[in-house]
Amino acid sequence: MRNLKHNNPLKFAFLLAAILLLQSCSDFLEQEPGTQTSINEQLGTKQGVLEAMNGMYRAIEANVRTEAFSTYADLQGGNLKFAPAVSTSTTIGQVSTPGSVVNLYSFDDLADKSNLAAFYSANYSIINQANLILEFADALKDASDTEKSQIKAEALTARAYAHFLLSEIYSQNYGFTADASHLGIIYNSKSITNGLQYPARETVANTYTFIINDIKDALNLYADTLILNGPAHSYFNKNNTKALLARVYLAKKDWKNAYDTADDIIKNSGVVLMNSGDYVAQWQKPDGPVSEILLEFSIPRNDEGAASTSLAAFFGYTSDTQYGKYTASQDLVNLYEPSDIRKQLFKNHPLPTLVNFQKEILNYYFTDKLQGNPGYVAFRLSEQYLIRAEAAIELNNSAQAIEDINIIRTRANAAVLQGNEDLKEAVFLERRKELCFEGHLFFDIARNKKDVSRNDGCIALSCSLTYPSPKFILPIPRSNINLNTNLKQNESY
Repeated sequence: MRNLKHNNPLKFAFLLAAILLLQSCSDFLEQEPGTQTSINEQLGTKQGVLEAMNGMYRAIEANVRTEAFSTYADLQGGNLKFAPAVSTSTTIGQVSTPGSVVNLYSFDDLADKSNLAAFYSANYSIINQANLILEFADALKDASDTEKSQIKAEALTARAYAHFLLSEIYSQNYGFTADASHLGIIYNSKSITNGLQYPARETVANTYTFIINDIKDALNLYADTLILNGPAHSYFNKNNTKALLARVYLAKKDWKNAYDTADDIIKNSGVVLMNSGDYVAQWQKPDGPVSEILLEFSIPRNDEGAASTSLAAFFGYTSDTQYGKYTASQDLVNLYEPSDIRKQLFKNHPLPTLVNFQKEILNYYFTDKLQGNPGYVAFRLSEQYLIRAEAAIELNNSAQAIEDINIIRTRANAAVLQGNEDLKEAVFLERRKELCFEGHLFFDIARNKKDVSRNDGCIALSCSLTYPSPKFILPIPRSNINLNTNLKQNESY
């Protein structure tokens, strides 16, 4: 599905989304010049709905792969720093902040020109696509009841996932107020085919209730059948939908449900952890996800099967004159013990760097997790062990927490916990090491009500952020505020 919002700034995102969706619902509805299939016609057949679902997945993948979002949590939290300009550049060795993240990196994003404005609008476009599919699915005459159930389950999960991503970026963490009565997001459960709506933001408590309800409804509908062509790991299914639910419960600090859901996945999904012997090799594969993947969105490929783009555009290293903009900070690399095999995933490449107008050769660590043709890792099994561990701590089950953390640490050949450590800090650090560059750190910091402290390589105007702060979340794009007078802006923007 063509994602016009990724390429063209929208002054009135919802209005233009409405025009696109009402008139053409993107390119899967476009016909020969001068003709056009209506939404009713397109979504009136199983084939049309499946084409729409493929478009929805393409839109999700394109949205999470954007530079600003795919680097957001690790950049803000301090796992990432910037590589110097390549040696073929006119500014050899200069380290500067990429324009795609220049405002948010200094905790000073702009409502008028937000670095994540396109991400915000694209998520609501995805939500509208999911709603359209849901509204037409039951009336399909050429689809079986099983197929209809699967269609609705995947659309509900996509709707919940998009809302959850928006909530993490535009709403303070669930525990920010005692009853989660602070501002959440607009939750759209109907398409805009019946006209534009101008709703107000829900509370965070209500936002999470709606997300959880959508996920539970989806879980009751999954038919365990693959209805779209392509890699099964790229589509929502019962296992990765449970993984989403476990993450939502963790964010909500609903410890019992987080524990039980993660425990269910670990015991019953049929997916097993990567083993120590091939852990590094699995991440270094140029194509395909690691074996413990629960969901990785497939990257676009041409008719010959060649990848057109991937996260390697930002994280990859090919040579000293061809590499991405983002490298691991020493803050992160120093967390690993010398024996930890995960440290092998950071390859040191000395590069010329301007320091006080003088060229020096400095070390930069590029991650092997995102070389070749990497897709966006949405969910994998290791996260579920760490969710269960964190929940177990809060449920006063220290033995289970230690066991789960040690499962991850033993695989990595790191020293095991002995039981006298600060377990909350231990699981926080283990998440930082195991899940780096998978979009967690900044949200983990906020959930744990920690301060941000970025040291190595930080060139922001502000390298630290004290909790609580309104700058833990981003501004709602001004264009959306201008369109919807009921949409309240976040504090300080």
